Amino acid sequence: MNIKPWIHAFRLRTLPLALSSVALGCFLAYYDGGFNLKVSILAGLTTLFLQILSNLANDYGDSKHGVDSESRVGPVRAVQSGNIRPLTMKKVVILFMVLSLVFGLWLIYEGTKAIPFFNVLIFLVLGLGSIAAAVKYTIGKSPYGYSGYGDLFVFLFFGLTGVIGTYFLNTQFFNWEILLPASAMGFLSAGVLNLNNMRDRVNDKISGKNTLVVIMGIEKARWYHFSLLAGSVIAGLAYMLLNYHSPFQMLFLITIPMLWINVVVVFKNTIPEELDPYLKKLAIASLLFSLSFGIGLLF
Repeated sequence: MNIKPWIHAFRLRTLPLALSSVALGCFLAYYDGGFNLKVSILAGLTTLFLQILSNLANDYGDSKHGVDSESRVGPVRAVQSGNIRPLTMKKVVILFMVLSLVFGLWLIYEGTKAIPFFNVLIFLVLGLGSIAAAVKYTIGKSPYGYSGYGDLFVFLFFGLTGVIGTYFLNTQFFNWEILLPASAMGFLSAGVLNLNNMRDRVNDKISGKNTLVVIMGIEKARWYHFSLLAGSVIAGLAYMLLNYHSPFQMLFLITIPMLWINVVVVFKNTIPEELDPYLKKLAIASLLFSLSFGIGLLF
């Protein structure tokens, strides 16, 4: 079996963004004295499986719905190009659903020992919801990614659930202030999706994929993008001011120039495909935001 098409289909450049929320949740747990190495590793693996599942399901779903075509300006998709057969892709999607479920259950088992069953039940629902959300983005009769809800689900699962879930499974308690850094990661994750949808807006509109960009139009999408990236900095700053103890906590502000460049490019862009390299750059900036935010807390 040729492994190259699968590596391409996994979309490795999206994985740093997926790990950003888990990393931030781990840093926050360590800061609050509740870090658990086994839980953190399992959270990272589960998140990777979910992200790859989402990428493969997106490849399969967009091909089935006719969104991936010759007019698409992004990277060539595995199923649409013929490099991977639809039936084979479907089987691997199911495989990653199983992997996400198995490691997710293991994570919940390790992270919810000696706590009320109701809390365990909440995480079981969230876990199943995460798998369903990864698949239903573009697969099925009514994929939510085709109705403008993709941004909301990305914010909820790759922001709030990723950070707060990791934090709680490490510490076994909840701190309302964690909503601020969790929202920051949610804004950045939604920003990456928005950038992706701005790149694909012409083909998406033709294909009937009504992303938020298609619904609101490019001018509003630009200001929405600015609001998401600015919101991430404001939310992060608010948390640090509430928990201020050292100027090193402002280390995460080193990402502002990277985020600002991204915004400038979005406002100046007239050729959608030229946005593609900035997807990777924004994902890296998001990971740097997470790491610098966490490291700054420890000093």
